[in-house]
Amino acid sequence: MLNPAQVLFFFTLLLGTLITFSSSSWFTAWLGLELNLLSFIPIISSKSNQYSAEAALKYFLIQALGSAIILSSAPSFLLFESSPNLLICLALLLKTGAAPVHFWFPSVMEGMNWPQCIILMTIQKIAPMLMLSYTHSPQTLSLIFFASIASSLIGSISGLNQTLIRKIMAYSSINHMAWMLAAIHINEMMWMTYFLVYSLISSSIALIMHSQQIFHFNQLSSHNFKTPGIKMVTLISFLSLGGLPPFLGFIPKWLVIQELSNNKAFIWLSILLISALITLFYYLRVTLSTLTLSSPKIKNTLPSSSKTLLSSILFINFFPIFLPLSLTFFT
Repeated sequence: MLNPAQVLFFFTLLLGTLITFSSSSWFTAWLGLELNLLSFIPIISSKSNQYSAEAALKYFLIQALGSAIILSSAPSFLLFESSPNLLICLALLLKTGAAPVHFWFPSVMEGMNWPQCIILMTIQKIAPMLMLSYTHSPQTLSLIFFASIASSLIGSISGLNQTLIRKIMAYSSINHMAWMLAAIHINEMMWMTYFLVYSLISSSIALIMHSQQIFHFNQLSSHNFKTPGIKMVTLISFLSLGGLPPFLGFIPKWLVIQELSNNKAFIWLSILLISALITLFYYLRVTLSTLTLSSPKIKNTLPSSSKTLLSSILFINFFPIFLPLSLTFFT
């Protein structure tokens, strides 16, 4: 159960995000980032997790470094009349955990509980990504291109030898950052579509892992899963996160692929597609063991809340199949 202090810090975290993307100046946006940071630190801290203090300290130091880089870009604009977009873009890439400045993201994810991991993978990326769209210029295009390519390769290859589920989700988030950087290069609406779908799918996987208290690869084939239905929903969610049709995760990737091909960015698109295939491989490696290995039969029935969660996740992932049927029904 959430205590009142955590609820208060969660709302101030949302307030900091709201201040950032509704501000009219860089200084106000920076204040929103700082409010967001100071609100997330107490949420990370947990007495039940002995690694939460280490994760909170790492997160604070990295985010403080990013904020210091943003502040240091102001004198370069005032004294030398040069554009600070490159420094600000680099600081925002550091805050979002994009490669090649991704080194802090998996270790911080490993020291958190699953609810905090959901916040780190979703809400904490909103404000820096929107500020990143403000720095869009010919100078930052090459930096965003390099960060997207590096995130796709590092996020896919580094996740192959991982056995901890939180680290697998961390490298998956880095890989999806490559697609989001490509989407935000196209336009903000494309990024919003991709980010919303990614948030839904990654949150559904984290909620399943939290409900079953799964943290390691070996636990997936144990008796933690109460029914075979949870195994199937987990497999579908991972395949949807990898962008396999006809699941929901395929739609935003399809839109990005279409726009990149229209813009003749075939090298960028090819590397993103190759990395997506590698991520699908380690998603299948995670989920096929749970389907092929039999687990002990447990007679306990699922509570109604778990059944509602599974039904909602199934509907979310199969939404692209239901959408044409609903459109033909209403027309």
